[in-house]
Amino acid sequence: MIRLIGAELLKIRSTRMWLGMLALSLGFSLMSVAVYIAFAGMEVNGEQGIGPVTDPDTVRALYASSSAGVLFMMILGIMGITGEYRHQTITGTFLLTPRRGRLLVAKLISYFLFGAAFGLATVLVTAVVAVIALAIRGGPTNPLEHDVPLILGGAVLAMALYSLVGLGLGALIRNQIAAIIVAVGWVQLVEGILTVALPEVGQWLPAGAVRAVTLTSSAFGGSGTLDTLPAWGGALLLLAYGLAFAAIAMVTTVRRDIT
Repeated sequence: MIRLIGAELLKIRSTRMWLGMLALSLGFSLMSVAVYIAFAGMEVNGEQGIGPVTDPDTVRALYASSSAGVLFMMILGIMGITGEYRHQTITGTFLLTPRRGRLLVAKLISYFLFGAAFGLATVLVTAVVAVIALAIRGGPTNPLEHDVPLILGGAVLAMALYSLVGLGLGALIRNQIAAIIVAVGWVQLVEGILTVALPEVGQWLPAGAVRAVTLTSSAFGGSGTLDTLPAWGGALLLLAYGLAFAAIAMVTTVRRDIT
């Protein structure tokens, strides 16, 4: 099993795609930090949008920006399984390891570990930039205050589990382009609409789970409060999504014909 996990990790690192996804993840996270810093404390139409940088809620939202790139870890997970079908390497893989279940477990573990490392890198860079930005704007610079460690830990967990969601979605759809379109459409459009239109439903979606584990209950820009589960509930919900999609990956890949 250890050799299989090592082989899967090598597959991920053998292409530059993960570097591109990491760059996009960092870009989204840092862009979110920049928006919060730029507009913190400003009034829009006579009303305050984002709170000042001294507001604990603003500080928490600022550090929660580190989870803004979960979509890209999800895409990497999709490509990890659909790429095998697209380039027909899945045939050779299963010939070398006929026990599909064992191989899929190794793939799931390797992507979870890589997702955690991916998340840790994003979190560290985002946290360093956030501390510097807060210092410049006169906000608190101690990253151990305002539940920041919990927020950053939640972001790492979200990245790791979103990789399993991506693997499950890719195993279910198998067509790489279609799976990525579905993922982007769901994360960027459908979840946002459902969260605004049906907030009581939105808190049970993957994005709602991420909000919970990163202790973010305000809509972006501070325009209202969203229904959000407690942090422990969000962690369990996110884990349930990860395990559910992992089960989908196991069942669909083990039972389907690979030719």
